[in-house]
Amino acid sequence: MGTSHNGSSQMGKSTTGQKYSNPGVVNYVAETARIGKNVKIWHFAYVGSDSEIGDNVMIGSLAHIDYKVKIGDNTRIEGSVYIPPLTIIGKNVFIGPAATFTNDPYPMSPKMTGVIVEDGAIIGSRAVLKAGVRVGKDSVVAMAAVVTKDVPPGVVVMGHPARPKYSRKEYDLKKAQWEKTDPR
Repeated sequence: MGTSHNGSSQMGKSTTGQKYSNPGVVNYVAETARIGKNVKIWHFAYVGSDSEIGDNVMIGSLAHIDYKVKIGDNTRIEGSVYIPPLTIIGKNVFIGPAATFTNDPYPMSPKMTGVIVEDGAIIGSRAVLKAGVRVGKDSVVAMAAVVTKDVPPGVVVMGHPARPKYSRKEYDLKKAQWEKTDPR
C-alpha cells in the first residue's frame, strides 16, 4: 500500500500534477484521471480515463474503476469491485468486496446509464446493482443483494430482488450492539 501509484509503463498524475509510481506493482491509472489527495490504490487496480477520484479514497486490489466515473471524498472501495462508466458515487461511501455495478440494461446497447450512490451509503460484498438505479443517502445494500429498483434514503435492503427490511437507524443500533460483544 502507499500513495496513489502506477507501476505500469504509464505514469499517473494527481490533480496537482505530481507523478507517482510504485515499481513492481502493475496498476493502470489513466493520464486523464483526476486523483485527489491521500488516495490509496492497492495492487493491480485500474482507473479509467476522465474519472474523478476525491480526497482520502481507498481503492482495493483488483478493482476496476472505468472511464468517466466520479467518486466522492472519504470513500472506501474494497477489492475486486467493478464500477462501469457513468457511475457516480458520493462521499463517505463504503463498497464491499466484489460488488458489481452495471450500466447497460440491455447488453450490448450503445446507450448506457450509470448507477448513482448517494453520500453515506454502504454497499455490501457481492451486491449487484442494475444500471440506472439510485442508492439513497445513508442507505445500506446487504451483501449479495440484487438491486433492481431505487433504494430510498436511510433504508436497509436485502435479498433477490433487494427489498426494504429495516431502517438505517436500526442497522446502526444492531452494529453498535454487535461491536460491544466479545468476538471469542
